[in-house]
Amino acid sequence: MRILHLLNHTTQSNGHVHAAVDLACEQSRLGHVVAVASGGGDFDRLLVGNGVKLFRIDHRRKATTLLGSAWALRQVVGSFGADVLHAHMMTSAVLAWPVCKLAGIPLVTTVHNEFEKSAILMGLGTRVIAVSTAVGASMRRRGVPARKLRVILNGTIGSARFANRETTPVALASPSLLFVGGLHPRKGLVDLFTAFDLVHRQHPQARLHIVGDGPFAQTYREMVAGLSCREAVRFEGSKADPFPWMRGADIFVLPSHADPAPLVLPEAREAGCAVVATRVDGIPELLEGGEAGVLVPPRDPDALAAALSGLLAEPDAISHWRRRSQYRVDHLRIARVARETLDLYDEAALQLGRKVGSVLPHTG
Repeated sequence: MRILHLLNHTTQSNGHVHAAVDLACEQSRLGHVVAVASGGGDFDRLLVGNGVKLFRIDHRRKATTLLGSAWALRQVVGSFGADVLHAHMMTSAVLAWPVCKLAGIPLVTTVHNEFEKSAILMGLGTRVIAVSTAVGASMRRRGVPARKLRVILNGTIGSARFANRETTPVALASPSLLFVGGLHPRKGLVDLFTAFDLVHRQHPQARLHIVGDGPFAQTYREMVAGLSCREAVRFEGSKADPFPWMRGADIFVLPSHADPAPLVLPEAREAGCAVVATRVDGIPELLEGGEAGVLVPPRDPDALAAALSGLLAEPDAISHWRRRSQYRVDHLRIARVARETLDLYDEAALQLGRKVGSVLPHTG
């Protein structure tokens, strides 16, 4: 199968880029002919190293630019001979829809950020991938027909991005709590800081490490400076690969207010962290409904503090949840995501009366 992925850029900045890059590399590994058309970025070298062909398509949202980009995409689809076009963001879907209509090939879209109003435009796809059941339900409520929607739960374990990663744990004083993600309100960091202030009063030896950066970094530093736990909170900045930090931490905390299917959870589980996260969007699915991690209500610092204090108070509790993090963790491998996506391509092609089939059996 000849697969063309379309996304705004390949810069290492957010989850949708990581998911698209992981999928493209895995499909290439399985023997398919894969290309990525984007504005370019950090992952271009990785993609080429994994046999993925690159095309440059400008995604800047200016009318004249997009008209030229649509024409350029039409040329790429023809020269590459794409059997399917897979768009990963709203601008990509809008560019791809008329091109796929003209070429007579299926358009598959993936809804990575359903909380954005523009996500409804992903419904332009012949098939629409929701990265969790919660995202699928949200898109149905917003008018995307159920016949188009398919759930393919995010998973990133075993991806090409991690082929040569450092696995030596960062030395963190125990007990250590870790957050990894963007520093903005959607991630619930105000709740985490409020909760940790309560936890630290009962467990003054605990330390909280914040790995990541974002537009609210200074705001959060100023907030923590006014808390009694301020000496126990470490802002570690952004890391190219936070996995060694996960390997060194006792508890991974994700207090999100909205999170469709965060890739950071498969990584934390692979690292063997005990996980505490909010019961919101796709998070419960990534934690097996609470079998692989502790779930708490969102926007509830008291409940979060109680869960964290409960783990710190019981000597065996953290070890127990470390073990539980491995429950069905193989379901979060990129090989499973690639197989399910390839099957969906076949389904979309058949709807249009095309039969492209797979180059190889969908085995991982």
